[in-house]
Amino acid sequence: MDYQNQSVNQVLSNLGVVAGNGLTRQEAADRLSEYGPNAFEEKKGKTKLQMFLSQLRDPMIYILMGATAISLVLREFSDAAIIMAIVLLNAIIGMVQESKAEKSLEALKKMSNPYCLARRDSKTVEIPAADLVPGDIVVLEAGRVIPADLRLLKTVNLKIEESALTGESVPVEKSASYLAEGDVPLGDRLNMAYMSTHAVYGRGEGVVVRTGMNTEIGKIARMISETTDEMTPLQKRLGDLGKILGILALGLCAALFVVAILQQRPVVEMLLTAISLAVAAIPEGLPAVVTIVLALGVMRMVKVNTIVRRLPAVETLGSVSIVCSDKTGTLTQNKMTVTHVYTDGKTYSVDEFSGETDPLLLNGFVLCTDATVNGDQRVGDPTELALVDLGLRYNIEKAVLEQEQPRINEQPFDSQRKMMTTVHDQKDGGTIAYTKGAIDQLLPHCVSIHENGKIRPLTPEDISRIQQATTDMATLALRVLALAIKRDDQSATEEDLAFVGLVGMIDPPRPEAAEAVQIFKGADVRTVMITGDHKDTAFAIARELGIADSEDQCITGSELDLMTQEQLNEKVDDLRVYARVSPEHKVMIVKAFKSHDKIVSMTGDGVNDAPSLKAADIGVAMGITGTDVAKGAADMVLTDDNFATIEKAIAEGRNIYNNIRKTVLFLLSSNLGEILTMFVAITAGLAPPLRAIHILWVNLITDSLPALGLGVDEGDPDIMKTKPRNPKESLFANGGLAITVFFGIVIGCITLTAFVYSPITHLLASGQPISFTAVKNAYADPDILVHSQTYAFTVLAISQLFNAIGMRNRDRSIFKFNHLNNRMMIVAIFVGFLLQIMVTEVGFLTEMFGTVALSLSEWLRLVLLASAPLWFHELFVFVKYLKKRSGN
Repeated sequence: MDYQNQSVNQVLSNLGVVAGNGLTRQEAADRLSEYGPNAFEEKKGKTKLQMFLSQLRDPMIYILMGATAISLVLREFSDAAIIMAIVLLNAIIGMVQESKAEKSLEALKKMSNPYCLARRDSKTVEIPAADLVPGDIVVLEAGRVIPADLRLLKTVNLKIEESALTGESVPVEKSASYLAEGDVPLGDRLNMAYMSTHAVYGRGEGVVVRTGMNTEIGKIARMISETTDEMTPLQKRLGDLGKILGILALGLCAALFVVAILQQRPVVEMLLTAISLAVAAIPEGLPAVVTIVLALGVMRMVKVNTIVRRLPAVETLGSVSIVCSDKTGTLTQNKMTVTHVYTDGKTYSVDEFSGETDPLLLNGFVLCTDATVNGDQRVGDPTELALVDLGLRYNIEKAVLEQEQPRINEQPFDSQRKMMTTVHDQKDGGTIAYTKGAIDQLLPHCVSIHENGKIRPLTPEDISRIQQATTDMATLALRVLALAIKRDDQSATEEDLAFVGLVGMIDPPRPEAAEAVQIFKGADVRTVMITGDHKDTAFAIARELGIADSEDQCITGSELDLMTQEQLNEKVDDLRVYARVSPEHKVMIVKAFKSHDKIVSMTGDGVNDAPSLKAADIGVAMGITGTDVAKGAADMVLTDDNFATIEKAIAEGRNIYNNIRKTVLFLLSSNLGEILTMFVAITAGLAPPLRAIHILWVNLITDSLPALGLGVDEGDPDIMKTKPRNPKESLFANGGLAITVFFGIVIGCITLTAFVYSPITHLLASGQPISFTAVKNAYADPDILVHSQTYAFTVLAISQLFNAIGMRNRDRSIFKFNHLNNRMMIVAIFVGFLLQIMVTEVGFLTEMFGTVALSLSEWLRLVLLASAPLWFHELFVFVKYLKKRSGN
């Protein structure tokens, strides 16, 4: 029901209540049973167990669990233990890092005022806000939080601050007598007061029309709870990759089964080999490595004042192409500030204006307020606080001024008059009255003008200049206030006034926001302003920041109401500013960008931002001024409330994605090498070159350490001079597939070379002819087989370390790398070598892994063979250099 369109008597009649008496206790109890408490429905959060189990829903994890089950059946307990260890490690890391406690609804609940003044049985009593029901009469006064949605019955200079709900920074002046015509935006419903907004001035009464989830803020709560979390681009890529690898693993096992039947191999041997191939096809360390790399990225983000609440958000930042930002408190300072002054026939910026030349204007604006500023304590209407701040800018303190000119009379601000007057004693014994207000209301009451220290009659030319100055300020979307004086009259009457001057104020842009917008332009990231404020104000700020150039790029909520989602989808690319919008509009806008496959970041700090923060690919909340609701709905929180920090976060996200891509290509080239080694050997009828435990060791330990080194590699300083990554771009784009396949083949070839080296040298030493059959039969000797498998295992493991070094940068020689800026890689290479030496030289480990000790000469030969990926890397770099040189 549209209560803003109904008169007070109609509303009271519909709700069955008498204003003076309120509800009886019995009526309130009956309605409480009917409507329920004035509270929000709580969404049941995930338990720790549920969060843990959710980490296991991954195709790669399913395959690993299958391999574990088969290993247990075949009593290969060491293989099963290692596989399960990595599965559990991945799940635990994911649960700890990604615990997404749904705090949004709890925060909304806390925002409700716990107690309020209500009229029950003709008496005004304080009751819990949760006990309010439709029909209750609520008494409002300055400082109170509105406890439910109210239709105002009485208002006396009542102003309500609604920025958290509507995004408008200036408190709204309310009027019980106002009647809306048709459907008007939330911020223009002057006869309504909404739950969780604040009364900052005056007093009033209202009748409760909606409670709990039916309130405007309750609708936001429902929108948050109904929004589903979407997978990030990386999650989608890794999910697709997992499915592909899973199909590959099953295909290889099926092919192996056919080969085993043709070769008449034992079933148990076939199953063991099948496990080895399945394990080879799956990069077991990939989920954990990616999770850890993202976690390390989160730690780096803290250094740029960003707290990431949801781990995959780090990667998603790298592909953001649209930054939708709330205006109030995000692009602006959420603090009304005087920027222009008109006096003595001239308009000045505050930087040009000298307060000493005209102290009367400053004194008047400072004294004719009810606001106070005492250090960090700021009390009063934002407009009046801006006037007090103006005085402080010129070392005029209100408290000191009031001692010199004490207030002796006043006429408070009135919504009909739109003026306020205060009368003060002066040191010379006279009095002075200061009147401030809207220029269109105050100027008709002026008969003279104070100019250059003297008062003279007001002429039509003066009025014309004043009106032109007002128009000029309005063009800049400034809120204009006028000041007039009257000497030696204690009555506070507002007639026969002398005009003094004007001030223009606005909630100014953050100084660093304009630079961030320009950096975004260079990175092909579009900044879009979404606000509940008025269109002219929004456009003025957007133009100053470089977001919009023309009013044609602006649209209002009323215009959006007339559009379907499909119509907005078609027009969204031409729009930069959205004004007077509701929470539903914000979600609609995010969906419009998503329909064009854009990756959308939504930035905000108010309650009204929460649904769109959840709907966007990346929700970014302000840490200082942001409400708990916004923080709870966001993926990341800026601890310094600095819009420019988003630029640093996006740059970090891009670099992290690049590092993850290098990690994935490195791990998959290793897996391809393992697959080729196993499949070629088995189909050729040779013994398995590698045992399942060897492959697991390489995938989980040897590979994972340098993979982490790649994951923390130093970022590209020019990363924000490139376009955002296409969200549909494959991990194998830009030559990634060729790199993976080539180095996989290299690793497979050198591993097979190491595997056949031992039987060939044995045949040569014994004087036997070398043939394929002779090599195949040589593996029947257990000593030769274990020696060959040790060779293959060692070359495979060490080749990964060399491959990782080159993978850091495929376009530069390793001799031009700054190896010291990635100490993690140095540690990984050293530890990798050390661990591989241990599994071939330490007694109980050689028994567990089925290896044999190697001599120094054997180690040297194997390391030289294993370094092949590095020499191929240098060859490619040299070829690229020659092509570039010939091209020049």
